[in-house]
Amino acid sequence: MKSLYNRLREQRRSRPMIAKIVSFAGIGVINALIDLAVFTLAYEVLTLPLVPANIMAWLVAVSCSYVMNSMITFRTESGRTLKRSAYLSFVASGTVGVAAATTTLVVLSHFIPVLAAKLLSIAVSFVVNFSMSHFVVFRTKPATGDRPANSDL
Repeated sequence: MKSLYNRLREQRRSRPMIAKIVSFAGIGVINALIDLAVFTLAYEVLTLPLVPANIMAWLVAVSCSYVMNSMITFRTESGRTLKRSAYLSFVASGTVGVAAATTTLVVLSHFIPVLAAKLLSIAVSFVVNFSMSHFVVFRTKPATGDRPANSDL
């Protein structure tokens, strides 16, 4: 009889995309809390305007997200190595997510309380950020033998 750990490990290996989504979501919850804490501090305590407070919170959260996702979610693709170029790529791709989140925050803040708008903007950024991380930043690179010999790609 296999141990629960072994069964869970086999299940994760048989569904790598689902495992990555779950891992990314778990890290996302941690980063959402970091984002929310920094945003609240910047907006409520430091009384920064909405957009600068949101960008400051995002910069802190995206840095934490890069480290955790490199070490956990995309450990195979990253080799559990932090690289400046990968970090810059992660931040650059994250600008799509922060643009979507900031737009959502600003628009919704006219209709619902800012905190509720912030929480919804985090959900929007999750979808965008996972897509960018999976398909752009940490994409699986083809083995050198998989490309045609005359390929310029």
